[in-house]
Amino acid sequence: MADYKLKVTTGDMQHAGTLDHIYIILFGTEGQSERTKLDNPGIDFKTGTTRTYTIKSSLSLGKLLLVKVEKDPFLVVPEDEWYCTKIEVTTPEGEDVVFPCYRWISRGEMVELRGGKAMKVFEEEHVLMIEHRKKELNLRKSLYQWAITDDKLPQNSHFQDISELPAELRFSASRSHEIHRIKRKTGAELMFKGLAGSNKEWKDITDMKKIFGSKKTTMSEYVSEHWKEDEFFGFQFLNATNPNVIKRCSELPPNFPITEEMVKPFLKNGSSLKMEMEVGMNSDSGWQKGHIFLCDQKIMDGIPTRVKDGNPLHMTAGLCLFYVNPEKKLIPLAIQLQQNPSEQNPIFLPSDTETDWLLAKLFFKSADLLECQAVHHLMNTHHLAEVFAVAALRCFPVIHPLYKLLIPHFRYTLHINIMARKNLLGSDMTLSEGSFEEEGLTELMRRALSELTYSSLCLPENITARGLETIPNFYYRDDGLKLWNFINSFVRSMVELYYPSDSDVCKDTELQEWIDEIFTHGFLRNKLSGFPACFNTVQEVVKFITMVIFTVSVQHAAVSNGQFDYHSWMPNGSIMMRKPPPATKGQSSMKTLLEVLPNVGDTVKFATMTWMLSTKYTDMVPLGTYPEELFDEPVPKQMIKEFKAELFYLSEEIAARNSKLEVPYPYLDPAQIENSVTI
Repeated sequence: MADYKLKVTTGDMQHAGTLDHIYIILFGTEGQSERTKLDNPGIDFKTGTTRTYTIKSSLSLGKLLLVKVEKDPFLVVPEDEWYCTKIEVTTPEGEDVVFPCYRWISRGEMVELRGGKAMKVFEEEHVLMIEHRKKELNLRKSLYQWAITDDKLPQNSHFQDISELPAELRFSASRSHEIHRIKRKTGAELMFKGLAGSNKEWKDITDMKKIFGSKKTTMSEYVSEHWKEDEFFGFQFLNATNPNVIKRCSELPPNFPITEEMVKPFLKNGSSLKMEMEVGMNSDSGWQKGHIFLCDQKIMDGIPTRVKDGNPLHMTAGLCLFYVNPEKKLIPLAIQLQQNPSEQNPIFLPSDTETDWLLAKLFFKSADLLECQAVHHLMNTHHLAEVFAVAALRCFPVIHPLYKLLIPHFRYTLHINIMARKNLLGSDMTLSEGSFEEEGLTELMRRALSELTYSSLCLPENITARGLETIPNFYYRDDGLKLWNFINSFVRSMVELYYPSDSDVCKDTELQEWIDEIFTHGFLRNKLSGFPACFNTVQEVVKFITMVIFTVSVQHAAVSNGQFDYHSWMPNGSIMMRKPPPATKGQSSMKTLLEVLPNVGDTVKFATMTWMLSTKYTDMVPLGTYPEELFDEPVPKQMIKEFKAELFYLSEEIAARNSKLEVPYPYLDPAQIENSVTI
């Protein structure tokens, strides 16, 4: 008789335990054990506990390969899913084998766990494991399917409701409870103040400060005090929620007819627009030139706006010219709010009346915010994260080294995206209640995907292509490049450990299928985009996985974490504009600005959205933290430890820098970056 000692660990998160019966079957190279119920005196699977059991077998099972786990109901009680962390088995021969689980198991569900080191498909030797691998992938492909919502957008998972998701992909109970608590809290506060659903107009702009008495941040207060300032307007295009659009300008677009006389008063003494656009060094003064930058919103042009209460809403597609002045501040020089120049489309300047210039900045900032939410946030992080995740869930078995590396970065992604499709984009939902309805937002994303390139998602190439290597006070660039390099170094060490040569990459059919599915279902086989359809070298794999992890963690944090800080104060940018932009100068007042902005009820609705989308939840997993020990080997465990240490030191460095800044940039502090797209 052979005894197998089992240590079964239940997770320590809320509601992780179960009263249901748990059965185990062990599989080895020489046979399998009988189906055995795990039953000790008392409650076996309490939250945060490890219990020990013995499974007896008439003979040794040889090398242990699999553990089959089954969960059956105890009496007639409501479903209580069980979160199993891991099962550790000590064989009669004294070998210790860890079988990672780290997932929720539902009643009636059968889960098969593999132990030992990560393994690629061509390394499988035992016929049982070869068949098990095929069976697992067939099951995954039937469970996770692609769905087409629009033939010009990335495809998504076929799940229509979060109730359809496997338990392992859904929010934890604690996160669901926190979300409901925040919704109740905000709803109650706004109802008590008589703001929710109100059709009243704002009487005074300062009244907007009363929206959330219980939710204020140092930065949101700063924004409400400084939103009118040109320096702060320029700063936001580098370090607020959309640092993705500004680029160096060496030649004016033909549809932006700015003259030297228009902008000369705002340039360095003795300089000119032509001189400032030239890139290089002035040999006489040492003044490094190339200080003109452009943001062009042509992607927004021509998209119809929706009608609200019988009146059309508005959104512009403007151009803004920026200048880095001798004090190294980025300031706006000129704003044109429509693409085609005309007498009814004037170029606004800082020398115009205060309210004309404020209105021009407000319209431009509002279009920037809408583009950021739809393109750089929703599509380029949320939607792409879902593509990466669904392809991984379909193409990699759990024993694959890249599944173990990537799956922590897809935590909750399918769940939050189903919620986003229902709560943000659907008819009468928050984002589509701005100036663009659902069709307008979809058209905006279609245009963006058709122009999306691989290099634009790789930060070092993106920064170089936009000519932003030397623009001062660009903390998104500084922190982002350091994070890219840390992630790249970590990924390189991991990938090279499991793929010593390019031939290993070429013969990994699961890896090749993963990238093919991403190219097909995410980038719609657009060869001009530069996205790979296959991998031929280790370096190609390293770069692509670096981009994936950076996108779903760092880039998502950059466009998401500061939403409440910068956009809960609606005069700093609104996704709804009720009146058209000014067609002539000198006709506006602060009353005009209030008429352009949303009414009370819509303002608090959009402000609540920024609150929900910026909340940090107690079960957040920061970048570099891998609480699920999916790797069994000591070498990858050490790599993870070193990666985490590098991020810790960077976090300290960023905190030290921010302590000296009037306007800090905390959004790419590794401690504030979530490992995956979860909000």
